[in-house]
Amino acid sequence: MTTILHLDASVRGDRSLSRGLSRHFMEAWRERRPDDKVIYRDLGREPPAFVTESWIGAVFTEPDKRTPAQQAEVSLSDTMTDELDRADMIVLGTPMYNYGMPAPLKAWFDQVIRIGKTFTFDLARGDYPLEPIMNGKILVVLVSHGEFGFAGGGIRQDMDHLLPHIRTCAHYLGVSETHQITMEYQEFGGERHERSVADAHGAATALAERLARSVGQARAAAE
Repeated sequence: MTTILHLDASVRGDRSLSRGLSRHFMEAWRERRPDDKVIYRDLGREPPAFVTESWIGAVFTEPDKRTPAQQAEVSLSDTMTDELDRADMIVLGTPMYNYGMPAPLKAWFDQVIRIGKTFTFDLARGDYPLEPIMNGKILVVLVSHGEFGFAGGGIRQDMDHLLPHIRTCAHYLGVSETHQITMEYQEFGGERHERSVADAHGAATALAERLARSVGQARAAAE
């Protein structure tokens, strides 16, 4: 059985395009692997707390030495990190806000990327002392853009601070394989936008089918 951590980062409700795309992917997945376990966290509607000085003090205190207040401070972080640890696949639906991550998504990354939990720090490794603890996870990123031209040498490629940031952070979550599907032209509307949404939904179905098949084959080979 595969465990999927499904995250939605949009602060909008059911009209959110990224929520619709991530829901479409998950429906396609469940059609093929109905017995898999899904952990769902709605970051947009229930945003994690931002990192504070007291939070930093708590996570850098040995667990058996934390005060009750410090234990409460890291409780959500511990829960979300445990969800991440149990996941074989992360399905992330997110819009681009001001060319980068929505604040709730950035808060989630800040809460779960923790020394001793998701990465180690060893100066013996020279200028690259950080090493992920987790490994082998698949990341599926499903994105909605208000504008267009953020990939493949497009006119706004240098303005994309969302996907590069996600990919950089994902390394420290044990992600070894990343897939992305994007929708564009939301602010422009019209035929280009409608075609982009339809193409993304078709690509999500195809990706769910391909990954479900490969996961099934890998599980069968391991048995």
